[in-house]
Amino acid sequence: MASRADQLASNINFSKFGKATDLKNRIWFTIGALIIFRLLSFVPLPGVDPIAQAALYANNAQGGVLDIFNTFSGGSLERMSLIALGVMPYITASIVVQLAASLSPTLAAIKKEGESGRKKLNQYTRYGTVFLTALQGYFLAAGLESLAAANGIRAVVEPGMMFRVVATISLIGGTMFLMWLGEQITARGIGNGISLIIMAGIVAQMPRLFVNLLEGARTGSISGFLIVGFLLMFVVLTLLIVFMERGQRRVLIQYPKRATQNGMMQADRSHLPLKINTAGVIPPIFASSLLLLPITITQLGGNSVAGDSAMGDFVITLNQYLAHGQPVYLLLYGLGI
Repeated sequence: MASRADQLASNINFSKFGKATDLKNRIWFTIGALIIFRLLSFVPLPGVDPIAQAALYANNAQGGVLDIFNTFSGGSLERMSLIALGVMPYITASIVVQLAASLSPTLAAIKKEGESGRKKLNQYTRYGTVFLTALQGYFLAAGLESLAAANGIRAVVEPGMMFRVVATISLIGGTMFLMWLGEQITARGIGNGISLIIMAGIVAQMPRLFVNLLEGARTGSISGFLIVGFLLMFVVLTLLIVFMERGQRRVLIQYPKRATQNGMMQADRSHLPLKINTAGVIPPIFASSLLLLPITITQLGGNSVAGDSAMGDFVITLNQYLAHGQPVYLLLYGLGI
């Protein structure tokens, strides 16, 4: 079902855009909310040295599942900001609640209650978000301390339990604020707020990519033909993704003729629009996250994994089979989707 903003946009043209006050207010509200999201990504956690943290991330967190979280959060994890976890705990909690509603008769009955049931499930999702954020935040703070100690980088000013508690509370506050901000964008802005926050995080990483391409062209390490091909591929992929996202399968619905007091009414025809891509990007995200878990365990485990020779050999072998482009990776990625 189209949102109110989509209906307004479909009934307006550019010549009458100046008269669409409601639509303009929604657009400005969305832009302002996304600006707030970007500003928060540069606010570091209490007790974290931003310069040392950047060096630590560059040495240890490349290629794992943390890279995915860092991309979706707009580089917040790389800077260990207040919103380092982004909206990923909320997305995970939402999927868990939806799956539980399909498997549990109690939650399925709540889901059928209409608006009141939806509000209850949303409340359960918020509780799950707080739990997942607290769990991930604590282990993220503990992993940051261990990585900093192993690399001899003072990323944490005063390591200890107090830092872990403060970091966990700060991460919970940042994630809950992003969740609230996404809900406000959905209600008062344009489109789905959570999806726009994820998109803003991904788009924020693109200038760095283009700068690296231009620098490679200047130094001669990347050919101009390759850069043009990359830009063309980017445009084609964007158009293809938009085409598939907007694609619908319209199922014809035929209504029989009905008899009324004034006589026989003619049969009506309508259609039921079914999206081609109903699952969105959630299956690829989860498939990539699961396949990158061994690399992440190796990076975060550090000395503990390397100390056990049997476990270390097993994880190294597993990483080789699950590397990008390997047949096992492609097979499992397809099955995960």
